[in-house]
Amino acid sequence: MPADLSPIDKAKFVAARRAVAFVEDGMKLGLGTGSTAAWMVRCLAERVREEGLRVTGVPTSSRTAELARQLGLHITSLDDAKWLDLTIDGADEFDANLNLIKGGGGALLQEKIVATASDQMVVITDAAKEVAALGAFPLPIEVIPFGWQTTRTLVEETLGSLDVLGREVTLRMNGDRAFVTDEGNYILDLHLGRIGNPRQLSLILNQIPGVVENGLFIDICDIVVVGHGDGRVDVRDINAGTVTHDRVEFAETDNVFRDLGD
Repeated sequence: MPADLSPIDKAKFVAARRAVAFVEDGMKLGLGTGSTAAWMVRCLAERVREEGLRVTGVPTSSRTAELARQLGLHITSLDDAKWLDLTIDGADEFDANLNLIKGGGGALLQEKIVATASDQMVVITDAAKEVAALGAFPLPIEVIPFGWQTTRTLVEETLGSLDVLGREVTLRMNGDRAFVTDEGNYILDLHLGRIGNPRQLSLILNQIPGVVENGLFIDICDIVVVGHGDGRVDVRDINAGTVTHDRVEFAETDNVFRDLGD
């Protein structure tokens, strides 16, 4: 393993390598977006190269699609795949019930569609992402550009009657312009501090005109794989009610460390 790799990146790598062990030959897979998911795509490509694994991937963003193509993975659209065996993705936060906040990378809409079109969702993360209550990480919501300021006002007014600590809503920027998703929409980040009732908040936000989707993933994740910088991995299965512990061995010559682009 490269000596300059940070402990967080080591944790992401071992979680990703452990998660791709769930992949079986012939599977149709949802490929997540973000820095942690990028490790997963590399680890998956390594298994395909070394084991001859035959899989088809459905990327959740243009960035993931580009990386998968570069690594030689076979990808298709969700419309062509229709239904998936497994989705592997990262998360910005998760709680004891494996509810998530996602969307820090701006791909929450495609990520949620792909995850809910899968038999199983496995999330790869590091221990710092576990929280007692969701909300410390700003909750993203995807909104259409038309009338987005009115949508923001409606969201702010709605938050006043809900169990959250903060109510600040900001437009996500990309330099001096609004960040634009792959679907051509904007992202509003909700700085809530703590979310008392994630399920209620998710349902109410999606009823506001202009809101396309929110970054709360409720009852979607089945397994969380938590990586640690020393190679330890914890696997939490919400359906089985189990927590297992493993260790991922790595070496400086691992193929997955070649051509690191992010």
